[in-house]
This record gives sequence, structure tokens and C-alpha cells, in this order.
Amino acid sequence: MLDELLATWIGRQRWFGGKGRPIDALSIDSDVELTPGLRHLIVAVWQEGSRERYQVLLGERPSLPDRLAHALIGTAGDVDLYDALHDSERTGWLLDGMARGEDRSGLRMRHVPGAAIDTEPRSVVLSAEQSNTSLVYGDAYICKLFRRLIPGVNPELEIVTALAARDAPHIAQPYGWIETDLDGTGTTLAFMQEFLSTANDGWDLALASVRDLYASLPEVPASEAGGDFAAESLRLGTATARVHRELAAAFPTDVIETHEVKRMAEGFRRRLGRAVSEVPALRQHVTVIEHAYHQVELLTNEVPVQRVHGDYHLGQVMRTTTDWVVLDFEGEPGQPLAERRALSSPLRDVAGMLRSFDYAARHLLAGHSEAEALEPRAQEWADRNRAAFLDGYTKGGGVITRGDAVLLRAFELSKAVYEVVYEARNRPSWLPIPLAAFRPPATRR
Repeated sequence: MLDELLATWIGRQRWFGGKGRPIDALSIDSDVELTPGLRHLIVAVWQEGSRERYQVLLGERPSLPDRLAHALIGTAGDVDLYDALHDSERTGWLLDGMARGEDRSGLRMRHVPGAAIDTEPRSVVLSAEQSNTSLVYGDAYICKLFRRLIPGVNPELEIVTALAARDAPHIAQPYGWIETDLDGTGTTLAFMQEFLSTANDGWDLALASVRDLYASLPEVPASEAGGDFAAESLRLGTATARVHRELAAAFPTDVIETHEVKRMAEGFRRRLGRAVSEVPALRQHVTVIEHAYHQVELLTNEVPVQRVHGDYHLGQVMRTTTDWVVLDFEGEPGQPLAERRALSSPLRDVAGMLRSFDYAARHLLAGHSEAEALEPRAQEWADRNRAAFLDGYTKGGGVITRGDAVLLRAFELSKAVYEVVYEARNRPSWLPIPLAAFRPPATRR
């Protein structure tokens, strides 16, 4: 009965990775009672011969109050079953368990050495997330529960705790985590950090700047518009370089030799081929993209690699009253854990942020009645903030040599190729945003 209820419910959740495909079977791999009426489940979902595992906090009440009606999973007998992460009366177990360092039936709840956790705040679920569920406790903590479980230590826990041990700036301080064993491997279930209650999201700040520019008179340059963002972009570049330096100090580094660089370019090219077959509009830009990839193949120098953020954009950074803070070191959730933990060029992060500036500049143009007239303003904003970010990055100690510039261009175009496929599948009206990346600078205006 519970299996059937979960199978019906889980397919509708925004964090479920198998949406659009039938569920062949669902089983409960782990069922741990935390307190009366509260159980921690790990469920296995089978689709098309493959298995994925998910984490569910199952609540039980004789009658569900209206405030939890949206979290209902189903009714078994005379008991309402629901997603208890939405129940602030039940989620205190997270704080209590981490504060005490409790072990319970394979669940290990831990706190960072020396960290004191206040167990009084009550939780609120953040509604914006797609792949995980985060609880905010008062103005003190944010606890992210990883819904889809992959055996191994989550990169976010690994990186943030390592940087905090070095007293590195530009991170939100870690407080605790929950783990268990999957397939004999220690696996992260949840991670709790400092909640930046007064900080502002980088994407929102950038969009406010773009709106100010679009609202200003046509003859007013971006540098004189009311919400010029370039100074913040420069600071963000400097912070990014510092984070990269700290990552290089906290984790092993290496170099990839020429033949491996060529293999990287071949990987870019394979992804391009698949993208062109899916999105014909990309075909007219193949020559430009192939040229950038070929320049990478001509490089003769070794390329330094290290741990990186892996999914870096304006939505992953917060502006506090003093500086920028980088969040979500989880990497791209859809990628295998080994790939997210692999060493890479820090230019991959730089390219991701450069693409984010282009998105911030142009996404308000989708469906805009004056999109064509505003396109030069969008390009002006993007150019100004991209340049400021790169200036800040080099001033902060980041290195971009002539060879690095070649690799950076290839990373950026490869990211744009990925974006083309994503937008074609999900937001066709946004397709012009990544396609603009392939036009020569002189023709983008």
C-alpha cells in the first residue's frame, strides 16, 4: 500500500528526476523511525531498467491540518501520510540530531567540530529549488536535503568544510550534516550551513541593473545608468579568483598534457555534433564553434587543473553587506558524482559566469516588444560586466594567459552549445540568448 502511494506521489514532485517516464517499480530500501509519527525513508525507483534512490521524510497524522494539505502523499487506513519536510513541528529532529551527534539505525548526524547549533528555530521550506529541498531555520541556518541519492560524499559538504577549515572567505559557514551508507559507501543525505538572511542574490541584482539600463534614455551609456553593475562584477571576479586559490590549496592539483587537451576538444566536438542533430538552428554556427575548438587542439602547453565549483553562475552567488559569497558547490546535479569531483580547469567556472552575464543582459528581451531596439543595450551591458569580471579575476590572482584565453573561449562556446539544447527543449523563446554567443563581437550589436 505505501509503495503504491509513494509511486503515485513521487512522480509529481519537482525534484523527481524521472518525470515523463513510467515508474516500473518502487521499493523501500530503508525505513527508520525518528520519532513517533516520523520516519526516514530511502526509496528505490525503477524506470526502463535503471534504478534511482530518493530520500523521503514521511510524516503520519490521524488528520492532516490545512497548512499541510499540499504535502499529502496519501491515506493508509485512518492515517494521513505526508512529506514531513513541510511540517515545522517535526523537522526539529534535524537540528537536534546534528547538535547531539546522534546515530540512529544507520543514520549518522554530525556537526562541524566546535560548532554550536541552536535547536530552537523552526523551519520553512524554500520553494524555488528544483532538485533538492532546503529548510531555513529562523535567520540562522539553511539545511539542504539531497532528494536523489548518489553513493559518496556530496562535493558541497566536502568543499565547504575543507575551505572553512582554512578560514577561507567567500563561503557560508558549515554547521552539520547527515549521512548513511549506500552500497557500502558513506553517502551525504543533508548539509546545513549559515543562512545569509540579509544577502542579495547575484542574479536578482544583475537583473535590476539591466532593467535600469533599459529604462534609461537611449543616449545614456551603461556606465552612467542608475544601476551600473560593473563595480560588483569586478568584486565578484576578485572573489572568484580567491575561491579558486583556496580550492587549489585545500585539494590536490594537477596538469593535463597536450594529448589530454586534444581529447578535451574532441569531447567538445562530440557534444556539438549531438546538439546540431537536435537543434538545426545551431548548424549555421558550426564553423565558428569548430574554429574555437581547433584552436584548443593547437595548444602546446600543459593546462593546470584543480577542484572547481562546476556550476558557476549569478544564481550561485550572494552579495552580503561586505562582499560576495559563493554557494552550491554541489556541481551539476545531473552529472555523475565522480565527474563533479574531478579536477578541471578553473576557466570552466569563469566561462560559466561569463555566460551568466549574457543571460542576465538578454533574458528580459524574450517576448519584449522592443527587443530588437534594446539588443545593442543588452550587448553593451554584457560586454561591460564581462570585462569587469575578468579584470577583477586577474587582479585577484587568477591567471588568463594567451593560451588560457583560447581555452576559455572554447569552454564558453561549449557551455552555450549545452544552453542551446536546454532552451530548445524547455524554453524555445529563450533560444536566441545562447545563439547570440556564436556571432562575432562586431555583429552582435
